Amino acid sequence: MEIILKADVENLGFKDDVVTVKHGYARNYLIPQGMAELATISAKKVLAENLKQKAHKEQKAIEDAKNVMEGLKNFELKIASKVGSGNKLFGSINNQNIAEKLSENGFQVEKKYIQIPGNTIKALGSYTAKIRLHREVSFDFNFEVVADKK
Repeated sequence: MEIILKADVENLGFKDDVVTVKHGYARNYLIPQGMAELATISAKKVLAENLKQKAHKEQKAIEDAKNVMEGLKNFELKIASKVGSGNKLFGSINNQNIAEKLSENGFQVEKKYIQIPGNTIKALGSYTAKIRLHREVSFDFNFEVVADKK
């Protein structure tokens, strides 16, 4: 069944994508949740017209995302955390901690667009997170978890 996504759906597609899914997934989950609509002929025509109008705005958004990416590539992030024996952390570091530290330093990135391999970090060291600033702009962001001096 072909549907048009109204919102980004993880592991399926981005807003305004036309994708094919199983009937049950579309009718029982995506459409009732407001995440998709049926891809009828008229809906596809409306989508094509909307995409034409959004093309210029999209280009500006990509340029802005690339500018933010360049700023982040030159930024060194160190997250201080309390440490126990064997360099293990009390608690863990996740994408929300990274988003908070970035926003403290002037970079607004939503936590859902930051992916850490394994979802949490439980030891000191250098790590890499994948940050997606736009559907076409994503990169690997290096950061470090260090011991809190307090």
